[in-house]
This record gives sequence, structure tokens and C-alpha cells, in this order.
Amino acid sequence: MSLQHSIPQAMFPVNHLGSTKSTERLQNPYEYPSVPLCSANDVQLRFLCPDDLEEVRTLCQDWFPIDYPLSWYVDITSSTRFYALAAIYNFSIIGLIVAEIKSYSKLNKEDRGILPESMGRDAEIGYILSLGVHRKYRQNGIGSLLLDSLINHLTTAERHKVKAIFLHVLTTNRTAILFYERRGFVLHSFLPYYYSIRGKCKDGFTYVSYINGGHSPWILVLADSNCRWSLPLDLRPGTDGLSLGVLPHRRTVPSAAGRMNRLGASRRADSQFPLLQIGS
Repeated sequence: MSLQHSIPQAMFPVNHLGSTKSTERLQNPYEYPSVPLCSANDVQLRFLCPDDLEEVRTLCQDWFPIDYPLSWYVDITSSTRFYALAAIYNFSIIGLIVAEIKSYSKLNKEDRGILPESMGRDAEIGYILSLGVHRKYRQNGIGSLLLDSLINHLTTAERHKVKAIFLHVLTTNRTAILFYERRGFVLHSFLPYYYSIRGKCKDGFTYVSYINGGHSPWILVLADSNCRWSLPLDLRPGTDGLSLGVLPHRRTVPSAAGRMNRLGASRRADSQFPLLQIGS
């Protein structure tokens, strides 16, 4: 499993279940056969520590399509800023998840539309930087075990301000996309040229799962024969109840990128609320 973030556009993490590098090596199904575990109880979870740095670095270089700087490995194995959890089997790391909690106000511009503006003011969001599993031990539920641990951590009473969990993934990483969709994550946006991998620009997706009462912005879609106008709506509390505000609109044209954008808007709305449509 593997893939996420970027280097220039999104800095480092670009990991999530099934990177391009892994896919290429799996062309021969007999080269890396999956090894079934005797029992899920054979796997232990623990947080990363500084002594794990070299082992984690070796795994990530094998799993993921970009080369992380040494400082990134130092951070995830020593800083309490990260939720960095490892799956251990026979005294070796066979999987890991790295995430952090971000304040909504500190999100990058392309990620601000995950929550309604009124909800986002005081909200926090979980961001999955990396999720990977050793190819020998895939199809054993290790990725789900790691993801469940993160979700359980973020849905406690102390973390009630965390309203969503999101991640970035390459558009070509079908393994990761299918995994997250099965786990209830929904497509939020299409990010053209989001990644820079070995000097080449790659497109990405943002996927989101809402927790602790969080939800996507309402979307009003105005359609005509040539294009659709997507207007995110924001419900704001007022003295007489909820008032409706319209955020800056976006025009969606019927191009390939436009269809992708339209798909993201429709799925984002349908996942939580009915899509409001005006026009033919």
C-alpha cells in the first residue's frame, strides 16, 4: 500500500497504499507473493521512536515514488506533532501510518473547501501524510488496522474539534483510491499538476471522510446546456436561526478537467446532503 502529498507543490508526503513503484514491481505476481498472517493478534501496534529511523527510511524508499529528506524521517520518528504508528510482526515494521492534526485556518488554499467556512473557524482536521504496508503482508487487513487506529484516536471526546480526515493521492494510484473509497472516504477535489515526482508533474485527488459531526459545504448547482455553475453555500447561525450565505462561485466547463471537477462536486454533495439543482 502507498501514496500522498508532494514535493514542490505539497512539500513531502506522497504515500498511500500502492505507489507507482510498487505497482511496477508487482507485474510479476510470483516475485512478491503475499504472506497470510496466522492471526491479527500476531500484529502489534506501537508509535515510532528515533531507533526506527533507518528501518522506516528503508521501507519508505522501497514503497513510495519520491525521496523524502532525512529531516522528514527525523520528524516522524521523534516529534509528538505526528501520529506515527507502526504495525509490528516478528519484531519488524510491516506497515505504518503518519498523520497530523491541522487547524482549519492553517490549511493550504486548495484544502479550505473541505468544511463550511462557519464550521471551519474553530475546527481541526486530520491529515494523513502516509499509509504504507509491506507488499509481502498486504491483503491481511494491516492498512485497515492502522487507519482504524487513527480514526479511533480522532473520534474521542478530547478530539471533538476534529471534523474531517483528508489525504492527497495520485490520480493513477487505483489501489489507494479503492481502499479509501471502501473505507467511506469521498472524492473532494481534483488537483492538476499537484505532485512533482522526479521532475515530472502529476495530478492528484483530495479524499475526505467526515467525523464528529463534520460535513461538506452545501452546493447549489445551476445548470444550462453549456456549463454548470457550482455555488458553495454556507449556513451561518443568526439571531433568528440559520441564515444562508453564498460563497464565491466556480464555473465548471464541459472539458475533461471540468468533468472531473463536476464529478468531485456532485459526489461531495451526494455523500452527505441532496444536491440542489436549478435548470435543465
